[in-house]
This record gives sequence, structure tokens and C-alpha cells, in this order.
Amino acid sequence: MQKYFHSVELEADKCCGCTNCLKRCPTEAIRVHDGKARILADRCIDCGECIRICPHRAKRAHSSKLEEIEKFKIKVALPAPALFGQFSNLDDIDIVLNGLRAIGFDFIFEVSRAAELVSEATRKLIREGKLKTPIISSACPAVVRLIKIRFPDLCENVMPVLAPMEIAARLARQEVKKHTGLPDEDIGVFFITPCAAKVTEVTSPTTGEKSACNGAIAISKIYPQLTHAMDKLRVIEPIANSGLIGVGWATSGGESAAMLGDKYLAADGIENVIRVLEGLEDDMIRDVHFVELNACSGGCVGGVLTVENPYVAQARIQNLRKYLPISLNHLNDEDLESFMWKGELEFNGEGFRLDEDIFKAMDKMEQMEKICKGLPGLDCGSCGSPTCRAMAEDIVKGMAKETDCIHKLKESIQHVYDHLKNTL
Repeated sequence: MQKYFHSVELEADKCCGCTNCLKRCPTEAIRVHDGKARILADRCIDCGECIRICPHRAKRAHSSKLEEIEKFKIKVALPAPALFGQFSNLDDIDIVLNGLRAIGFDFIFEVSRAAELVSEATRKLIREGKLKTPIISSACPAVVRLIKIRFPDLCENVMPVLAPMEIAARLARQEVKKHTGLPDEDIGVFFITPCAAKVTEVTSPTTGEKSACNGAIAISKIYPQLTHAMDKLRVIEPIANSGLIGVGWATSGGESAAMLGDKYLAADGIENVIRVLEGLEDDMIRDVHFVELNACSGGCVGGVLTVENPYVAQARIQNLRKYLPISLNHLNDEDLESFMWKGELEFNGEGFRLDEDIFKAMDKMEQMEKICKGLPGLDCGSCGSPTCRAMAEDIVKGMAKETDCIHKLKESIQHVYDHLKNTL
């Protein structure tokens, strides 16, 4: 079984077993037993929805610490475009970039630069007709993992191009090595991330290739120090090297707008993403060339590792874009091949496998269908499983019993009561 690092973690001592997370998980990766939630690692996509919904803050996302950059001779920061929407009254991206230098980074490479290259690569691939349409963006790792787990028929529609974060990391390494002559092990590249899924992507890349990033630091972790450093700046050195196309990737619809066409669709928020994927799977969405999907509401500005309200951040990004050129980064033909995935996106159904033995799995499937018919079909979650069908699956796997269902338990108690009443 393939093992993944997961950035989303449960703090059991804070969990009250309220089932809020269980009902909202898009891959049914959470169970609640003995008053505590449990995350099924082989189903979790690190979307962070459980972090967002938990009223007791029992879920959190692990990310790198700022102190980790001190292990390297050259420290490189890759700020996500969403970072620029976290600050009020910001009219110059260079203030943020200089602030990153002030807190310890030697070299800054905006992820928005790589986003402009990915946008150009996508336009080129669409013109050449080399990809199956509608093409689904590969930028959001939570969405890509969701497709791997729940929508295997759409795997071949996912654009086989590395996400801007990874391309930025590779290009930044090349530039630093060229200027310093230092080997890779002396260069620490850290993504400043708005979401948990990208933390996971650094450690366990979807494509299986080793990431060029050494870590991912949450925006929320770096925000206090960065804000303080920005307030203390006296000289603002021009560092920014991206335009409105790249910065626009911070919000939902930004990547689609960069296609410079009208046959695109953009959706954000995990529930809306699932509806679109279901429509694509059922061939109900047609005449669309490109589909942009963001697991977080509002796009990357809505990530659980940000600090600002996503809609406020979105408005700030739109305001910043007014002062920027359209694009400052352009693709060389020889670069396109290096941006492509080396492998293919494949279905990962390990978490839904009933048994390693195919014949035993078929027997368990029959048992599961029989059990499911006997359950009330309310999908109330009171049993600790998200749906009655998931409950039936848990029963055949030995993770639950029928009397965990309060309705079945009530029936059982009533049966005992009637029996005792008739015998007395």
C-alpha cells in the first residue's frame, strides 16, 4: 500500500466527537468512534475542510518552521500570490518581497512568475490540441488527489503540467546555482503556502517525482514577523518580476482568465468542485476547453493557512493587479517539456478496497449491500460513519457493528422490551 505524508493532523485531546468534520469530508476519510474522530490516511486529500469546519480546533495543519531555513547557506522564498492579499493598504508587491528578505531569505522568486509560464504553456497545449478536453487544471493538489480517489475516469483530463509552486522551485534553484555555484544541498527553497494540500505536495508529490522544495511555511506562521519587518523597511528594492496574469492566480478564476478565451469554467469550494467533477464525469458539461477548480472558497486566498478573510483578500488582489503589467514571463519552447509530468495520474482506490483477495472482496461486497439495505438510509452520521453505505462498509471491515446505528439499537432495545413484556 502506498503511504503518504499528511499535513492535516488530529489533536485528539481537543476532539469532542461532534461529527461536523465527518459530514463535510469530501472523501469520507473521517470516522468518529469512542467519542473521538479518526482520519483514514489512505483517503485523506489534505484539503483542510475539517480544519475549517471544526468548532473545537481539533484539526491542524503541520508545516515547516521559519527556523528551518537556517540549515542552508542560501535561503530562497517562494511567495504564493495569495500572500499579497493578506495586507491592508498594500499598493506595491515589492514591500512584501523586501519584507521576506528582512526576515532571513536571501533570494525571492515569486510563484506568480511560474504561474505566467504555466498559463502560456496551457494556451500552447490547447492550441496544439494535444490534451483531452475539457482540460482540468493540475494547480490545486487537493483537487488532483480528489480526482485520483473519487473520479478515476477523469484522470486523463488532468493537465500533465507541474504546478507553479514546483516550477518556481526548480527555476529558483537554477538561478541560485548559476549565480553562486553552490550545490543543491546548500540551497534551501521554501514555499510560503496558503493551504495544507501544498504542504503535503512538497513531501509526497502527486506525480511521484521529488519536489525541488525543501519545505512549505504557512502564511499564518510567517505573517507576524513579516508584517513587523515590512513596517520597519526604509528602502524598497525593486524585486517583483510578475504581472497581473500571475498574481491573478491567487483568486478563483484567475488561472482561467489567463487562458485569454471564453470557453472555460472556474469553480471554488470543495462542494462546488465535486458538483463540477460529477457533471464532467456524467458528460453533462460540454463546450468547455478548460476547467479551473480550487478546493478552497475564493481560490488560494481561502486556504486554511491564510490569515485574512478570503473575500477581503480577493478584493485586495484585484486592486493590486491594476498597477501591474499584463505579464513579464514568457515560455521558451525547450522549457515546455521540462514542465510536463514524467508519469501519469492513476486511480488510487486503496482506501476503498474491501480485501486484498478479490474473492473475499466480492463476498464482503455482497454482505455490505445486504447490510446497507437493512440500515435506515438517513445518513445522519450518529453512528460515527458519514453515510449508511459507509457504515455498512465499516461493518464488513470490522471497524463498526450494526448497533452503532442508534436506529438499529433502538429497534434492538424495543425487541428485547417486547420480548420481556410478553414473558412476564
